[in-house]
Amino acid sequence: MPGLARREQPLTVHHLNQLLLVCSLVLLVAVAAVRISSRSGLPSLLVYLGIGIAMGQDGVGNVHFNNAELTQVIGYAALVVILAEGGLGTKWKEIKPALPAATSLALVGIAVSVGVTATAAHYLIGLEWRQALIIGAVVSSTDAAAVFSVLRKVPLPARVTGILEAESGFNDAPVVILVVAFCTAGPVEHWYVLLGEITLELAIGAAIGLAVGWLGSWGLRHVALPASGLYPIAVMAIAVTAYAAGALAHGSGFLAVYLAAMMLGNAKLPHWPATRGFAEGLGWIAQIGMFVLLGLLVTPHEMGDDIVPALVIGLVLTMVARPLSVVVGLLPFRIPWQEQTLLSWAGLRGAVPIILATIPMVSGIAESRRIFNIVFVLVVAYTLIQGPTLPWLARQLRLGESEGAADLGIESAPLERLRGHLLSVAIPKGSRMHGVEVAELRMPSGAAVTLVVRDGTSFVPLPTTVLRRGDELLVVATDPVRDAAERRLRAVGQGGKLAGWLGLAGNGTGPHSRHSGQ
Repeated sequence: MPGLARREQPLTVHHLNQLLLVCSLVLLVAVAAVRISSRSGLPSLLVYLGIGIAMGQDGVGNVHFNNAELTQVIGYAALVVILAEGGLGTKWKEIKPALPAATSLALVGIAVSVGVTATAAHYLIGLEWRQALIIGAVVSSTDAAAVFSVLRKVPLPARVTGILEAESGFNDAPVVILVVAFCTAGPVEHWYVLLGEITLELAIGAAIGLAVGWLGSWGLRHVALPASGLYPIAVMAIAVTAYAAGALAHGSGFLAVYLAAMMLGNAKLPHWPATRGFAEGLGWIAQIGMFVLLGLLVTPHEMGDDIVPALVIGLVLTMVARPLSVVVGLLPFRIPWQEQTLLSWAGLRGAVPIILATIPMVSGIAESRRIFNIVFVLVVAYTLIQGPTLPWLARQLRLGESEGAADLGIESAPLERLRGHLLSVAIPKGSRMHGVEVAELRMPSGAAVTLVVRDGTSFVPLPTTVLRRGDELLVVATDPVRDAAERRLRAVGQGGKLAGWLGLAGNGTGPHSRHSGQ
Protein backbone atom coordinates (compact mmCIF):
# COMPACT_ATOMS: atom_id res chain seq x y z
CA MET A 1 0.00 0.00 0.00
CA PRO A 2 2.77 2.53 0.74
CA GLY A 3 4.32 1.76 -2.62
CA LEU A 4 0.98 2.17 -4.32
CA ALA A 5 0.50 5.52 -2.63
CA ARG A 6 3.85 6.69 -3.93
CA ARG A 7 3.07 5.60 -7.49
CA GLU A 8 -0.41 7.12 -7.63
CA GLN A 9 -0.55 10.79 -6.74
CA PRO A 10 -4.11 11.82 -5.87
CA LEU A 11 -5.68 14.81 -7.59
CA THR A 12 -5.50 17.66 -5.10
CA VAL A 13 -7.39 20.96 -5.17
CA HIS A 14 -4.18 22.68 -6.29
CA HIS A 15 -3.81 20.27 -9.23
CA LEU A 16 -7.50 20.75 -10.04
CA ASN A 17 -7.05 24.52 -10.15
CA GLN A 18 -4.12 24.16 -12.54
CA LEU A 19 -6.04 21.73 -14.72
CA LEU A 20 -9.10 24.01 -14.89
CA LEU A 21 -6.91 26.99 -15.82
CA VAL A 22 -5.16 25.12 -18.64
CA CYS A 23 -8.40 23.61 -20.00
CA SER A 24 -10.27 26.91 -19.93
CA LEU A 25 -7.43 28.72 -21.69
CA VAL A 26 -7.27 26.01 -24.37
CA LEU A 27 -11.04 26.29 -24.90
CA LEU A 28 -10.85 30.07 -25.20
CA VAL A 29 -8.01 29.86 -27.71
CA ALA A 30 -9.92 27.21 -29.67
CA VAL A 31 -13.11 29.29 -29.71
CA ALA A 32 -11.16 32.32 -30.94
CA ALA A 33 -9.52 30.13 -33.59
CA VAL A 34 -12.93 29.26 -35.06
CA ARG A 35 -13.11 32.86 -36.30
CA ILE A 36 -9.81 32.41 -38.11
CA SER A 37 -10.84 29.11 -39.67
CA SER A 38 -14.20 30.50 -40.82
CA ARG A 39 -12.49 33.36 -42.64
CA SER A 40 -9.77 31.21 -44.21
CA GLY A 41 -12.10 28.39 -45.25
CA LEU A 42 -10.05 25.77 -43.40
CA PRO A 43 -11.85 23.19 -41.29
CA SER A 44 -11.42 24.00 -37.61
CA LEU A 45 -9.95 20.55 -36.94
CA LEU A 46 -6.61 21.73 -38.33
CA VAL A 47 -6.52 24.61 -35.87
CA TYR A 48 -7.29 22.29 -32.95
CA LEU A 49 -4.63 19.83 -34.05
CA GLY A 50 -2.18 22.72 -34.23
CA ILE A 51 -3.02 23.70 -30.65
CA GLY A 52 -2.33 20.15 -29.50
CA ILE A 53 0.97 19.98 -31.39
CA ALA A 54 2.03 23.34 -29.96
CA MET A 55 1.38 22.00 -26.45
CA GLY A 56 3.22 18.73 -27.18
CA GLN A 57 6.81 17.67 -26.63
CA ASP A 58 8.02 19.34 -29.84
CA GLY A 59 6.11 22.55 -29.08
CA VAL A 60 6.23 25.36 -26.57
CA GLY A 61 4.26 23.39 -23.97
CA ASN A 62 6.72 20.46 -23.90
CA VAL A 63 3.94 18.11 -22.70
CA HIS A 64 4.96 14.46 -23.09
CA PHE A 65 1.89 12.35 -23.88
CA ASN A 66 1.95 8.91 -25.52
CA ASN A 67 -1.10 7.12 -24.10
CA ALA A 68 -2.75 5.76 -27.25
CA GLU A 69 -5.30 3.74 -25.29
CA LEU A 70 -6.59 6.79 -23.39
CA THR A 71 -6.70 8.74 -26.64
CA GLN A 72 -8.78 5.99 -28.23
CA VAL A 73 -11.25 5.89 -25.32
CA ILE A 74 -11.69 9.66 -25.24
CA GLY A 75 -11.89 9.71 -29.04
CA TYR A 76 -14.70 7.16 -29.05
CA ALA A 77 -16.61 9.20 -26.45
CA ALA A 78 -16.12 12.36 -28.50
CA LEU A 79 -17.29 10.60 -31.67
CA VAL A 80 -20.49 9.56 -29.88
CA VAL A 81 -21.22 13.20 -29.05
CA ILE A 82 -20.30 14.38 -32.56
CA LEU A 83 -22.52 11.76 -34.23
CA ALA A 84 -25.36 12.61 -31.85
CA GLU A 85 -25.05 16.30 -32.70
CA GLY A 86 -24.94 15.48 -36.41
CA GLY A 87 -27.99 13.24 -36.18
CA LEU A 88 -29.98 15.90 -34.31
CA GLY A 89 -29.30 18.35 -37.13
CA THR A 90 -30.23 15.94 -39.93
CA LYS A 91 -33.52 16.78 -41.64
CA TRP A 92 -35.42 13.62 -42.54
CA LYS A 93 -37.10 15.21 -45.58
CA GLU A 94 -33.66 15.92 -47.08
CA ILE A 95 -31.97 12.66 -46.16
CA LYS A 96 -34.83 10.26 -47.00
CA PRO A 97 -34.43 10.40 -50.81
CA ALA A 98 -30.65 10.02 -50.40
CA LEU A 99 -30.70 6.96 -48.12
CA PRO A 100 -30.29 4.25 -50.81
CA ALA A 101 -27.39 6.07 -52.47
CA ALA A 102 -25.74 6.90 -49.14
CA THR A 103 -26.08 3.30 -47.94
CA SER A 104 -24.49 2.04 -51.13
CA LEU A 105 -21.60 4.47 -50.71
CA ALA A 106 -21.16 3.44 -47.08
CA LEU A 107 -20.94 -0.27 -47.98
CA VAL A 108 -19.98 -0.84 -51.63
CA GLY A 109 -17.99 2.39 -51.79
CA ILE A 110 -16.04 1.50 -48.64
CA ALA A 111 -15.12 -1.91 -50.08
CA VAL A 112 -13.82 -0.32 -53.30
CA SER A 113 -11.90 2.37 -51.42
CA VAL A 114 -10.27 -0.11 -49.03
CA GLY A 115 -9.23 -2.41 -51.87
CA VAL A 116 -7.72 0.31 -54.06
CA THR A 117 -5.96 2.13 -51.21
CA ALA A 118 -4.57 -1.06 -49.65
CA THR A 119 -3.23 -2.21 -53.03
CA ALA A 120 -1.45 1.13 -53.48
CA ALA A 121 -0.01 1.00 -49.94
CA HIS A 122 1.30 -2.53 -50.56
CA TYR A 123 2.85 -2.09 -54.01
CA LEU A 124 3.85 1.59 -53.95
CA ILE A 125 4.94 1.97 -50.30
CA GLY A 126 5.99 -1.61 -49.61
CA LEU A 127 3.81 -2.24 -46.56
CA GLU A 128 2.80 -5.79 -45.67
CA TRP A 129 -0.77 -6.70 -46.59
CA ARG A 130 -2.05 -6.46 -43.01
CA GLN A 131 -0.67 -2.94 -42.53
CA ALA A 132 -1.85 -1.97 -46.02
CA LEU A 133 -5.39 -3.19 -45.33
CA ILE A 134 -5.44 -1.36 -42.00
CA ILE A 135 -4.46 1.93 -43.66
CA GLY A 136 -6.98 1.34 -46.46
CA ALA A 137 -9.78 0.82 -43.94
CA VAL A 138 -8.74 3.66 -41.64
CA VAL A 139 -8.71 6.36 -44.33
CA SER A 140 -11.87 5.20 -46.10
CA SER A 141 -14.26 6.84 -43.62
CA THR A 142 -15.42 10.39 -44.35
CA ASP A 143 -15.95 12.90 -41.56
CA ALA A 144 -19.18 14.86 -41.21
CA ALA A 145 -17.66 17.61 -39.06
CA ALA A 146 -14.89 18.30 -41.59
CA VAL A 147 -17.21 18.18 -44.61
CA PHE A 148 -20.00 20.38 -43.34
CA SER A 149 -17.79 23.00 -41.72
CA VAL A 150 -16.92 23.85 -45.34
CA LEU A 151 -20.15 22.98 -47.16
CA ARG A 152 -22.29 25.16 -44.88
CA LYS A 153 -20.80 28.16 -46.67
CA VAL A 154 -22.34 27.11 -50.00
CA PRO A 155 -26.01 26.11 -50.47
CA LEU A 156 -26.12 22.79 -52.30
CA PRO A 157 -28.87 20.62 -53.75
CA ALA A 158 -30.67 18.66 -51.03
CA ARG A 159 -29.66 15.35 -52.63
CA VAL A 160 -25.94 16.15 -52.43
CA THR A 161 -26.04 17.28 -48.81
CA GLY A 162 -28.29 14.34 -47.92
CA ILE A 163 -25.91 11.79 -49.47
CA LEU A 164 -22.83 13.34 -47.87
CA GLU A 165 -24.41 13.59 -44.43
CA ALA A 166 -25.93 10.12 -44.44
CA GLU A 167 -22.75 8.56 -45.79
CA SER A 168 -20.62 10.15 -43.08
CA GLY A 169 -23.07 8.93 -40.45
CA PHE A 170 -23.28 5.38 -41.84
CA ASN A 171 -19.73 4.57 -42.93
CA ASP A 172 -18.14 4.79 -39.48
CA ALA A 173 -19.69 1.46 -38.47
CA PRO A 174 -18.34 -0.81 -41.26
CA VAL A 175 -14.93 0.88 -41.14
CA VAL A 176 -14.58 0.30 -37.38
CA ILE A 177 -15.48 -3.36 -37.87
CA LEU A 178 -12.88 -3.73 -40.66
CA VAL A 179 -10.10 -2.02 -38.71
CA VAL A 180 -10.72 -4.17 -35.62
CA ALA A 181 -10.83 -7.32 -37.77
CA PHE A 182 -7.55 -6.46 -39.53
CA CYS A 183 -5.89 -5.71 -36.17
CA THR A 184 -6.95 -9.03 -34.64
CA ALA A 185 -4.14 -11.52 -34.10
CA GLY A 186 -4.06 -14.37 -36.56
CA PRO A 187 -5.01 -14.53 -40.24
CA VAL A 188 -7.53 -12.07 -41.64
CA GLU A 189 -10.97 -13.64 -42.01
CA HIS A 190 -12.49 -14.42 -45.39
CA TRP A 191 -14.36 -11.56 -47.04
CA TYR A 192 -17.76 -13.25 -46.72
CA VAL A 193 -17.26 -13.70 -42.96
CA LEU A 194 -16.47 -9.99 -42.60
CA LEU A 195 -19.46 -9.12 -44.79
CA GLY A 196 -21.78 -11.20 -42.61
CA GLU A 197 -20.36 -9.66 -39.44
CA ILE A 198 -20.75 -6.14 -40.80
CA THR A 199 -24.34 -6.82 -41.90
CA LEU A 200 -25.29 -8.31 -38.52
CA GLU A 201 -23.73 -5.49 -36.49
CA LEU A 202 -25.33 -2.84 -38.69
CA ALA A 203 -28.75 -4.53 -38.38
CA ILE A 204 -28.48 -4.73 -34.57
CA GLY A 205 -27.29 -1.13 -34.32
CA ALA A 206 -30.03 0.15 -36.62
CA ALA A 207 -32.77 -1.71 -34.74
CA ILE A 208 -31.61 -0.49 -31.33
CA GLY A 209 -31.07 3.07 -32.56
CA LEU A 210 -34.53 3.32 -34.10
CA ALA A 211 -36.18 1.74 -31.06
CA VAL A 212 -34.42 3.98 -28.53
CA GLY A 213 -35.02 7.06 -30.68
CA TRP A 214 -38.75 6.32 -31.03
CA LEU A 215 -39.24 5.56 -27.33
CA GLY A 216 -37.24 8.63 -26.31
CA SER A 217 -39.12 11.02 -28.60
CA TRP A 218 -42.47 9.58 -27.53
CA GLY A 219 -41.59 10.01 -23.87
CA LEU A 220 -40.32 13.58 -24.23
CA ARG A 221 -43.42 14.62 -26.18
CA HIS A 222 -45.83 13.17 -23.60
CA VAL A 223 -44.05 14.03 -20.34
CA ALA A 224 -43.68 17.70 -19.40
CA LEU A 225 -40.42 18.17 -17.51
CA PRO A 226 -40.38 20.75 -14.69
CA ALA A 227 -37.53 22.83 -16.24
CA SER A 228 -36.72 23.62 -19.88
CA GLY A 229 -33.02 22.96 -19.21
CA LEU A 230 -33.76 19.29 -18.60
CA TYR A 231 -34.85 18.66 -22.20
CA PRO A 232 -31.35 19.05 -23.77
CA ILE A 233 -29.87 16.82 -21.07
CA ALA A 234 -32.54 14.17 -21.63
CA VAL A 235 -32.07 14.22 -25.41
CA MET A 236 -28.29 13.71 -25.19
CA ALA A 237 -28.75 11.01 -22.54
CA ILE A 238 -31.15 9.13 -24.83
CA ALA A 239 -28.67 9.35 -27.72
CA VAL A 240 -25.79 8.05 -25.57
CA THR A 241 -28.07 5.27 -24.30
CA ALA A 242 -28.59 4.15 -27.89
CA TYR A 243 -24.81 3.95 -28.43
CA ALA A 244 -24.16 2.02 -25.22
CA ALA A 245 -27.05 -0.39 -25.78
CA GLY A 246 -25.99 -1.03 -29.37
CA ALA A 247 -22.35 -1.62 -28.44
CA LEU A 248 -23.21 -3.93 -25.52
CA ALA A 249 -25.51 -5.93 -27.81
CA HIS A 250 -22.53 -6.49 -30.18
CA GLY A 251 -24.06 -4.15 -32.73
CA SER A 252 -22.86 -0.89 -34.23
CA GLY A 253 -23.11 1.70 -31.46
CA PHE A 254 -22.10 4.49 -33.85
CA LEU A 255 -24.98 3.74 -36.20
CA ALA A 256 -27.35 3.39 -33.23
CA VAL A 257 -26.53 6.81 -31.80
CA TYR A 258 -26.79 8.50 -35.21
CA LEU A 259 -30.20 6.99 -36.00
CA ALA A 260 -31.56 7.64 -32.49
CA ALA A 261 -30.42 11.26 -32.64
CA MET A 262 -31.92 11.66 -36.11
CA MET A 263 -35.30 10.43 -34.86
CA LEU A 264 -35.13 12.79 -31.90
CA GLY A 265 -34.15 15.67 -34.16
CA ASN A 266 -37.19 15.17 -36.39
CA ALA A 267 -39.72 14.56 -33.60
CA LYS A 268 -40.58 18.26 -32.95
CA LEU A 269 -39.65 18.07 -29.31
CA PRO A 270 -40.37 20.86 -26.80
CA HIS A 271 -37.74 23.61 -26.45
CA TRP A 272 -36.01 22.39 -29.60
CA PRO A 273 -33.80 25.45 -30.36
CA ALA A 274 -32.38 25.28 -26.84
CA THR A 275 -31.75 21.55 -27.23
CA ARG A 276 -30.09 22.09 -30.61
CA GLY A 277 -27.83 24.81 -29.20
CA PHE A 278 -26.85 22.64 -26.24
CA ALA A 279 -25.97 19.71 -28.51
CA GLU A 280 -23.99 21.97 -30.82
CA GLY A 281 -22.00 23.30 -27.86
CA LEU A 282 -21.22 19.76 -26.68
CA GLY A 283 -20.18 18.88 -30.23
CA TRP A 284 -17.70 21.75 -30.28
CA ILE A 285 -16.26 20.72 -26.92
CA ALA A 286 -15.92 17.12 -28.13
CA GLN A 287 -14.12 18.22 -31.31
CA ILE A 288 -11.78 20.57 -29.46
CA GLY A 289 -10.88 18.02 -26.79
CA MET A 290 -10.42 15.19 -29.25
CA PHE A 291 -8.24 17.05 -31.75
CA VAL A 292 -6.10 18.72 -29.08
CA LEU A 293 -5.47 15.28 -27.54
CA LEU A 294 -4.60 13.85 -30.95
CA GLY A 295 -2.20 16.74 -31.50
CA LEU A 296 -0.53 15.92 -28.18
CA LEU A 297 -0.11 12.29 -29.25
CA VAL A 298 1.80 13.31 -32.36
CA THR A 299 5.57 13.54 -32.36
CA PRO A 300 6.39 15.79 -35.36
CA HIS A 301 10.15 15.11 -35.47
CA GLU A 302 9.42 11.39 -36.06
CA MET A 303 7.30 12.03 -39.17
CA GLY A 304 10.01 12.95 -41.65
CA ASP A 305 10.20 9.51 -43.28
CA ASP A 306 6.40 9.16 -43.45
CA ILE A 307 5.54 12.37 -45.33
CA VAL A 308 6.16 11.03 -48.85
CA PRO A 309 4.30 7.72 -48.25
CA ALA A 310 1.38 9.68 -46.79
CA LEU A 311 1.24 11.99 -49.81
CA VAL A 312 1.38 9.04 -52.22
CA ILE A 313 -1.39 7.11 -50.44
CA GLY A 314 -3.45 10.29 -50.14
CA LEU A 315 -3.06 11.00 -53.85
CA VAL A 316 -4.30 7.52 -54.74
CA LEU A 317 -7.15 7.84 -52.24
CA THR A 318 -8.25 11.27 -53.47
CA MET A 319 -7.78 10.87 -57.23
CA VAL A 320 -8.51 7.15 -57.74
CA ALA A 321 -10.07 5.32 -54.78
CA ARG A 322 -12.67 7.92 -53.76
CA PRO A 323 -13.88 8.76 -57.32
CA LEU A 324 -14.01 5.05 -58.20
CA SER A 325 -15.96 4.25 -55.03
CA VAL A 326 -18.45 7.01 -55.88
CA VAL A 327 -18.89 5.78 -59.46
CA VAL A 328 -19.31 2.13 -58.45
CA GLY A 329 -21.42 2.89 -55.38
CA LEU A 330 -23.79 5.17 -57.30
CA LEU A 331 -23.95 3.00 -60.42
CA PRO A 332 -27.58 1.92 -59.79
CA PHE A 333 -28.69 5.54 -59.31
CA ARG A 334 -29.15 8.32 -61.83
CA ILE A 335 -26.76 10.86 -60.32
CA PRO A 336 -25.47 13.60 -62.70
CA TRP A 337 -21.74 13.71 -63.26
CA GLN A 338 -21.50 17.17 -61.67
CA GLU A 339 -22.88 15.84 -58.39
CA GLN A 340 -20.67 12.75 -58.56
CA THR A 341 -17.64 14.99 -59.05
CA LEU A 342 -18.49 17.04 -55.99
CA LEU A 343 -19.21 13.91 -53.95
CA SER A 344 -15.79 12.56 -54.94
CA TRP A 345 -13.95 15.72 -53.92
CA ALA A 346 -16.03 16.16 -50.73
CA GLY A 347 -14.73 12.95 -49.17
CA LEU A 348 -12.85 14.83 -46.45
CA ARG A 349 -11.09 12.88 -43.73
CA GLY A 350 -10.98 14.18 -40.19
CA ALA A 351 -11.55 12.86 -36.68
CA VAL A 352 -12.55 9.30 -37.49
CA PRO A 353 -9.43 8.17 -39.42
CA ILE A 354 -7.03 9.58 -36.82
CA ILE A 355 -8.95 7.98 -33.96
CA LEU A 356 -9.10 4.66 -35.80
CA ALA A 357 -5.35 4.86 -36.36
CA THR A 358 -4.89 4.40 -32.61
CA ILE A 359 -6.51 0.92 -32.74
CA PRO A 360 -3.42 -0.82 -34.23
CA MET A 361 -1.26 1.00 -31.66
CA VAL A 362 -3.37 -0.36 -28.80
CA SER A 363 -3.45 -3.83 -30.45
CA GLY A 364 0.34 -3.95 -30.74
CA ILE A 365 0.40 -4.29 -34.55
CA ALA A 366 3.87 -4.06 -36.10
CA GLU A 367 4.70 -0.59 -37.48
CA SER A 368 1.54 0.80 -35.84
CA ARG A 369 3.29 4.09 -35.06
CA ARG A 370 4.15 4.48 -38.72
CA ILE A 371 0.52 3.81 -39.65
CA PHE A 372 -0.59 6.54 -37.25
CA ASN A 373 1.95 9.02 -38.64
CA ILE A 374 0.96 8.29 -42.26
CA VAL A 375 -2.74 8.75 -41.49
CA PHE A 376 -2.09 11.95 -39.55
CA VAL A 377 -0.02 13.53 -42.34
CA LEU A 378 -2.54 12.38 -44.96
CA VAL A 379 -5.51 13.92 -43.13
CA VAL A 380 -3.75 17.24 -42.52
CA ALA A 381 -2.27 17.59 -46.02
CA TYR A 382 -5.36 16.74 -48.03
CA THR A 383 -7.71 18.67 -45.76
CA LEU A 384 -5.54 21.71 -46.49
CA ILE A 385 -6.05 21.07 -50.20
CA GLN A 386 -9.66 19.90 -50.36
CA GLY A 387 -11.22 22.08 -47.68
CA PRO A 388 -10.68 25.55 -49.15
CA THR A 389 -11.39 24.39 -52.72
CA LEU A 390 -14.78 22.74 -52.05
CA PRO A 391 -16.86 25.95 -52.28
CA TRP A 392 -15.00 26.96 -55.45
CA LEU A 393 -15.62 23.54 -57.05
CA ALA A 394 -19.32 23.69 -56.13
CA ARG A 395 -19.64 27.04 -57.88
CA GLN A 396 -17.75 25.81 -60.96
CA LEU A 397 -20.10 22.83 -61.20
CA ARG A 398 -23.08 25.22 -60.81
CA LEU A 399 -24.24 23.44 -57.69
CA GLY A 400 -24.04 26.37 -55.28
CA GLU A 401 -26.03 29.14 -56.91
CA SER A 402 -29.62 28.61 -55.77
CA GLU A 403 -30.58 29.47 -52.21
CA GLY A 404 -34.02 28.68 -50.83
CA ALA A 405 -36.02 30.54 -48.24
CA ALA A 406 -34.66 30.42 -44.72
CA ASP A 407 -36.47 28.06 -42.39
CA LEU A 408 -38.26 29.36 -39.31
CA GLY A 409 -36.92 28.83 -35.82
CA ILE A 410 -39.83 27.38 -33.84
CA GLU A 411 -39.55 26.53 -30.15
CA SER A 412 -42.35 24.67 -28.37
CA ALA A 413 -43.08 24.78 -24.64
CA PRO A 414 -45.77 22.37 -23.37
CA LEU A 415 -48.67 23.77 -21.31
CA GLU A 416 -49.50 20.55 -19.52
CA ARG A 417 -52.46 21.71 -17.42
CA LEU A 418 -54.03 23.62 -20.31
CA ARG A 419 -53.49 20.74 -22.75
CA GLY A 420 -51.80 23.05 -25.20
CA HIS A 421 -48.48 24.38 -26.48
CA LEU A 422 -46.87 27.80 -26.66
CA LEU A 423 -44.89 28.15 -29.90
CA SER A 424 -42.15 30.78 -30.13
CA VAL A 425 -41.58 31.56 -33.83
CA ALA A 426 -38.56 33.58 -35.00
CA ILE A 427 -38.77 35.01 -38.54
CA PRO A 428 -35.24 34.95 -40.02
CA LYS A 429 -33.86 37.29 -42.65
CA GLY A 430 -34.56 35.06 -45.65
CA SER A 431 -38.07 33.94 -44.65
CA ARG A 432 -40.97 34.52 -47.06
CA MET A 433 -43.22 35.20 -44.09
CA HIS A 434 -41.93 38.79 -44.35
CA GLY A 435 -44.78 40.95 -45.66
CA VAL A 436 -47.53 38.45 -44.80
CA GLU A 437 -50.51 39.67 -42.75
CA VAL A 438 -51.50 37.71 -39.63
CA ALA A 439 -54.86 36.84 -41.22
CA GLU A 440 -53.06 35.46 -44.27
CA LEU A 441 -51.35 32.82 -42.14
CA ARG A 442 -54.67 30.92 -42.17
CA MET A 443 -53.87 29.03 -38.95
CA PRO A 444 -55.90 25.91 -38.14
CA SER A 445 -58.81 26.21 -35.72
CA GLY A 446 -57.43 25.95 -32.20
CA ALA A 447 -54.27 27.99 -32.91
CA ALA A 448 -53.78 31.75 -32.81
CA VAL A 449 -51.01 34.36 -32.89
CA THR A 450 -51.31 36.00 -29.47
CA LEU A 451 -48.27 38.29 -29.35
CA VAL A 452 -45.66 39.84 -31.65
CA VAL A 453 -42.28 41.05 -30.40
CA ARG A 454 -40.68 43.63 -32.72
CA ASP A 455 -37.56 45.69 -32.00
CA GLY A 456 -37.81 44.90 -28.30
CA THR A 457 -41.49 45.94 -28.09
CA SER A 458 -44.36 43.48 -27.74
CA PHE A 459 -47.95 44.01 -28.88
CA VAL A 460 -51.11 42.03 -29.57
CA PRO A 461 -51.48 41.78 -33.35
CA LEU A 462 -54.56 42.58 -35.42
CA PRO A 463 -55.62 40.40 -38.38
CA THR A 464 -54.16 43.12 -40.64
CA THR A 465 -50.79 43.31 -38.84
CA VAL A 466 -47.98 42.82 -41.39
CA LEU A 467 -45.19 40.53 -40.19
CA ARG A 468 -41.57 41.50 -40.75
CA ARG A 469 -38.21 39.77 -40.73
CA GLY A 470 -36.78 39.76 -37.23
CA ASP A 471 -40.21 39.47 -35.59
CA GLU A 472 -40.85 36.87 -32.93
CA LEU A 473 -44.37 35.45 -32.68
CA LEU A 474 -46.00 33.71 -29.75
CA VAL A 475 -48.56 31.18 -31.00
CA VAL A 476 -50.87 29.25 -28.69
CA ALA A 477 -52.08 25.90 -30.08
CA THR A 478 -54.14 23.12 -28.54
CA ASP A 479 -52.79 19.58 -28.46
CA PRO A 480 -54.78 18.28 -31.48
CA VAL A 481 -53.60 21.03 -33.85
CA ARG A 482 -50.08 21.64 -32.56
CA ASP A 483 -48.37 19.75 -35.40
CA ALA A 484 -50.71 21.23 -38.04
CA ALA A 485 -50.00 24.75 -36.75
CA GLU A 486 -46.24 24.23 -36.99
CA ARG A 487 -46.55 22.75 -40.49
CA ARG A 488 -48.62 25.74 -41.58
CA LEU A 489 -46.12 28.24 -40.17
CA ARG A 490 -43.21 26.50 -41.89
CA ALA A 491 -45.19 26.36 -45.14
CA VAL A 492 -45.81 30.11 -45.10
CA GLY A 493 -42.15 30.68 -44.21
CA GLN A 494 -41.15 28.75 -47.34
CA GLY A 495 -43.92 29.80 -49.77
CA GLY A 496 -45.26 33.09 -48.43
CA LYS A 497 -48.95 33.97 -48.58
CA LEU A 498 -49.33 31.68 -51.64
CA ALA A 499 -48.31 28.58 -49.69
CA GLY A 500 -51.80 27.07 -49.96
CA TRP A 501 -51.76 27.25 -53.76
CA LEU A 502 -48.17 25.96 -53.93
CA GLY A 503 -49.12 22.76 -52.12
CA LEU A 504 -47.17 23.72 -49.01
CA ALA A 505 -50.04 24.21 -46.60
CA GLY A 506 -49.88 20.81 -44.90
CA ASN A 507 -52.90 20.44 -42.66
CA GLY A 508 -53.29 24.16 -42.06
CA THR A 509 -55.90 24.83 -44.76
CA GLY A 510 -59.17 23.33 -45.65
CA PRO A 511 -62.65 23.37 -44.16
CA HIS A 512 -61.35 23.49 -40.57
CA SER A 513 -58.99 26.42 -41.07
CA ARG A 514 -59.80 29.95 -40.02
CA HIS A 515 -58.17 33.38 -39.91
CA SER A 516 -56.00 33.93 -36.87
CA GLY A 517 -57.20 36.66 -34.57
CA GLN A 518 -60.83 36.53 -35.70
